[in-house]
Amino acid sequence: MESKEYYRKIPKVDKILAKPQVAQLETLYGKACVLEAVQEELGNLRALAGEGRIEDMEVCLAALEERIGKRAEEKQQFSLKPVLNATGILLHTNLGRAPLGQYQTDAMVQAARGYCNLEYNLQEGTRGKRAVHYAEEITRVTGAEAAVAVNNNAAAVTLMLSALAKGKEVIVSRGEMIEIGGHFRIPEVMEQSGAVLRETGCTNRTRISDYEKAINENTGALLKVHTSNYRILGFTEEVTVQELAALGKKYQLPVLVDLGSGVLQNLEEYGLAHEPSVQETLAQGADVVSFSGDKLLGGPQAGILAGKKAYIKEMETHPLMRALRLDKCLTAALAATFRAYRDKEQARRQIPVLSMLSRTREELKRQAEEIADAVKDAAAGAEIRAEESTGRMGGGSLPGEDIPSYAVTVAPRTESCEHLMMRLRSLPVPVIAYIREERIFLDMRTIMPEEKELLIRELKMCLTDREKEI
Repeated sequence: MESKEYYRKIPKVDKILAKPQVAQLETLYGKACVLEAVQEELGNLRALAGEGRIEDMEVCLAALEERIGKRAEEKQQFSLKPVLNATGILLHTNLGRAPLGQYQTDAMVQAARGYCNLEYNLQEGTRGKRAVHYAEEITRVTGAEAAVAVNNNAAAVTLMLSALAKGKEVIVSRGEMIEIGGHFRIPEVMEQSGAVLRETGCTNRTRISDYEKAINENTGALLKVHTSNYRILGFTEEVTVQELAALGKKYQLPVLVDLGSGVLQNLEEYGLAHEPSVQETLAQGADVVSFSGDKLLGGPQAGILAGKKAYIKEMETHPLMRALRLDKCLTAALAATFRAYRDKEQARRQIPVLSMLSRTREELKRQAEEIADAVKDAAAGAEIRAEESTGRMGGGSLPGEDIPSYAVTVAPRTESCEHLMMRLRSLPVPVIAYIREERIFLDMRTIMPEEKELLIRELKMCLTDREKEI
């Protein structure tokens, strides 16, 4: 048969659209979506005909309506979708950092559905301020006089420097000239804020005398940046917040601290290294502290500024504030996050990051064994077992800190680990894992108990489909 004859077998668009099964799809997905799916499937048939792949073409023709339905359904899916994080990295930047709990998402949904009193004073019937919804919650937990929030910590630092030190020198240690990721560096953030960088000390050793020598008539602030995403070890010395606060008081200069990750609880209770908390930093004399909402805090993406009322007011009234402010959903989520922190045990239950850190190795081992046992029968082409693993905090927090964990490991016999990883990522709910020593590790530290059955289902689907292919 000539290629022209093959092309003649391909039905016209209008005839396909008139078929009852395809017409029914328009009710589900809309006419434009179905038309696009039809055109793409017919384009695929024409490509197969042109390549002479007649058998493949016949298979596609036989299942044309089903393929159109599947393609239309795929077109309706959002590119941003839930995944199962089996990497053991709690604050995985590429997977959205801190997951939010039911308490936090309920607050977001309540604010998002319909109208809300975002900037409306219900008592007086006049315009209100959106910060009132979260500021009291933040000050109650941190002990700060006042607080305001913007959309991330880089924005918070920019606003802080622009409002309090624009056109003036800000003194910072050379050992704290961090890059926060994505090529954003403290000197560049400072430049954008309009403040002038004044470096002092050395990379590994900076003393309070270095700060004092750098002070002049054009000094606007003293800045301390917590190096939350790296550590300098060995022959080192750094200035404490207390020392800087005393110096700031002596010269009447604001002491600003960029804490980065933002801790509200003692991490040593979770078996981790000490990390300075917002509360202790403020108690040590910092005038303003900035920190992230979606890292160790376990909340939504936000940059929080907490400290002296006079300085916070300057930031609230700064022109940048309108460009950087939170929307109603983030406002609600942030308020819910800090409300959960009113009680330590409540925070552990309602903040997923804290819940994950609270789980014992025995719990994780039991979960790994249960999942391994549940999927073994579906995995004749792979060796499945539970074994020890190591998690990480991620998100530029607690560098070098190992978090003991357990994992389900898969050693495929009939395909490469890379190919199986690709198929795991292609599941309806993608599973993100990692490869080590020719085995795929699915770490239980980041798989919550309520996700266990979903992971079992997805693994069975992936492993069973492979057996069918073979």
